[in-house]
Amino acid sequence: MSSKVLSAAVLGLECELVEVEADTTLALPNIFIVGLPDKAVDESKERVRSAIKNSGFEMPRSKVTINLAPADLKKQGPAYDLPIAVSILLTTQQLKDIGDAMRQLFIGELALDGTLRPVAGVLSMCLEAKAQGITKLFLPQQNAAEASLVSGLEIFPVNNLAALGRHLGRQQLIEPFVGQPFVAQPVSMVFDLAYVKGQQHAKRALEIAAAGGHNALLSGPPGSGKTMLAKAFVSIMPDMTESESLEVTRIYSVAGLLPHDQPLVTQRPFRSPHHTASGVALVGGGAWPKPGEISLAHRGTLFLDEFPEFPRAVLENLRQPLEDGTISVSRAAGTLQFPAKFTLIAAMNPCPCGYLTDADHQCTCLPGQIINYQKKISGPLLDRIDLHIDVPKVQFEKIVDDTPTESSKTIRARVEAARRLQQQRFTGLPLITNSEMSSRQTKEFCGVDDKTTELLRQAVVRLGLSTRSYFRVLKLARTIADLAEEETIQLDHVAEALQYRPKMD
Repeated sequence: MSSKVLSAAVLGLECELVEVEADTTLALPNIFIVGLPDKAVDESKERVRSAIKNSGFEMPRSKVTINLAPADLKKQGPAYDLPIAVSILLTTQQLKDIGDAMRQLFIGELALDGTLRPVAGVLSMCLEAKAQGITKLFLPQQNAAEASLVSGLEIFPVNNLAALGRHLGRQQLIEPFVGQPFVAQPVSMVFDLAYVKGQQHAKRALEIAAAGGHNALLSGPPGSGKTMLAKAFVSIMPDMTESESLEVTRIYSVAGLLPHDQPLVTQRPFRSPHHTASGVALVGGGAWPKPGEISLAHRGTLFLDEFPEFPRAVLENLRQPLEDGTISVSRAAGTLQFPAKFTLIAAMNPCPCGYLTDADHQCTCLPGQIINYQKKISGPLLDRIDLHIDVPKVQFEKIVDDTPTESSKTIRARVEAARRLQQQRFTGLPLITNSEMSSRQTKEFCGVDDKTTELLRQAVVRLGLSTRSYFRVLKLARTIADLAEEETIQLDHVAEALQYRPKMD
């Protein structure tokens, strides 16, 4: 007698249902798993064997064949333990009538004593289950809160295989899990811009970056406050919406980074990889691709400190996601796409010694060293950064000045007001911030008068702006106008946007 239950395979952020079939044959007792299992799946036969025995059931004294279909889809991870065990128990009739098996999904790793352990990617599995008309999910208790984020599903948190057996045998039912409603968490204020002395120009630029989702590059001598400004950037970002929170949670679930006591990511990510990070760590990959730092920073901030110290080949990987908001990772097993709509905040010294722009310290670098250092960042990559900000050394008078400055809370209020204007503007469009507009949408939403057009024409000629730079200036001006609560882009908005272009242009 054969049996069949459903499980799921995670492919990037997407998911595909997997049929787990079991059949017994009169032969020497053993378990064989077919259907392209990886090492973790193949080892599940030992976990399943002990879990069944230690949960009060009996392993069949015959050959057991487990088929994971579709057979041409590679299966990985320990999430198939539970469906394999249930399928074996159905085949041996230790479990009998469990209802419509094609409307139930089983997920979970088994310990040797039958206890269920949590697995990664549950949110993607639940979304696919709902799309396929599945109504019941049996999964580890630690994953129940994450699964409950998807409405319309009956979630059964399972502690161990024995408890599941009693539930399916209608001896002791498991109560369905009831999730909590979405509540946005307050923004972290560990670093407040009120404590950053001076640097009003940089604070203004970061406010614009937060309001429109624009990329920024901070350049200045050591100790001028670049890193503190970047870390305080989180405190002026607006609260996450429910849809943004679900997007980010899905990424962290697949990556296995979602805390079990926090099933929903409600604060914007802030990722700060070291400059020794590899290209795979940054964009994602591996034998079976997983999200990288740029996807883990989705809807949040990617902070790259010591920007030129990153290998140039690693930085060049940022060019496509900065333009498209997605990253395509191709491997022999296939091509997967991960979202990567992040705000890039980079910080760098102007030269190897750091003191090229510092009036109080003499630069010790040779001209060739300075040129080679700055050439580590390519022109096309710099062209994708909207705000180039000089962060000068803070003078002593400003360091000891106790005059209160604007707090992050005050600045964030203006940022949120600008975001609300963008939300109204992009109603019905798959856009959230001005930086996401295409060239066609920029022409539609960023109209300017003749006088402003003439200023842009002169800027293109004198500064040598590329077509990309031209449209980025317009989008930046649109954000500046939103912060000023102006319906149309004015001449001074474009003028301010132009001053943030790099001097090398």
